[in-house]
Amino acid sequence: MKILVVRFSSIGDIVLTSPVVRCIKLQLPDAELHYLTKRAFEAIVSNNPYVDQTFTIEKSIQEILPQLKAEKYDFLVDLHHNIRTLSLKRKLGIRNATFPKLHISKWLLVNFKINTLPDKHIVERYFEAVKPLKVTNDGLRCDFFIAPTQEKDTQLTLGVAPQQFTAFAIGAQFATKRLPVHKMIEIIRKLNQPVVLLGGPTDHAIAEEILAGTVAEKVINTCGKLTLRESAGIVKQASVLLTHDTGLMHIASAFGIPIVSVWGNTVPAFGMYPYFPDRADGFSVHEVMGLPCRPCSKIGYQACPKKHFKCMELQDTEAIAADVNRRAAL
Repeated sequence: MKILVVRFSSIGDIVLTSPVVRCIKLQLPDAELHYLTKRAFEAIVSNNPYVDQTFTIEKSIQEILPQLKAEKYDFLVDLHHNIRTLSLKRKLGIRNATFPKLHISKWLLVNFKINTLPDKHIVERYFEAVKPLKVTNDGLRCDFFIAPTQEKDTQLTLGVAPQQFTAFAIGAQFATKRLPVHKMIEIIRKLNQPVVLLGGPTDHAIAEEILAGTVAEKVINTCGKLTLRESAGIVKQASVLLTHDTGLMHIASAFGIPIVSVWGNTVPAFGMYPYFPDRADGFSVHEVMGLPCRPCSKIGYQACPKKHFKCMELQDTEAIAADVNRRAAL
């Protein structure tokens, strides 16, 4: 049997599909498994030993459609569930299944603050798409694979010993998912361990602001200097990860690294919190409860629609720092 798994974006969402990929391969050992994603996220999939071949697109499925048709797949597992995958399924004309995306429930929560969402992680919802294959969840964490050459020794490269520092994923795709700089500085000043700042090139300026407001010897800025896999390698060696609702949060859960997560305009109720099926105490959630405007979006904005940004401005930095210090000391 030849199976195509489809998830186009983004980092965290693709990491969260890895249990489905693993279970397909292990429970259907004779299956040949291919994965289709966007080119920007190929690195997340390409090292996965459960994936036999990776296909990518830049923007349109037309870029790859002739090659996919030539593969003559037996089944398509749709883990994105959008117009693009609907078109792909129609054009390939093969058996397929998808997962419940719960558009109406999410809309009700965002617009009317009525929560009809099931208390179910999205990983568990993803497994709905492989029920026709009789593939079931093995109850293990996500996977993220790093080649040894991509895992930097933190002592040699950053001057901090493994498991003796806190990693802080300071970025987020949208500003409303990210603490203001002054709140990040407040937290870092209260932390007991050295802090390694993680993020992409767009986070470098923010990291420099943080450096200017903290003790330079205590904070190391790697933002924009590392690849995703290299950043993942840093996370793997941290004692704890402090993070917003980001892809690195899900990568950390794959490694079993303790997580302190801070939530702004999005909410864990959407089912995208850290996936620790074997350890309920593996992570914590910090969010400002009782705000009538939250959640204001499924994903986020570049500025608070209400202008006050209370979901982050009212975060208890004392409690967040104490949580990080406690988990780092375990």
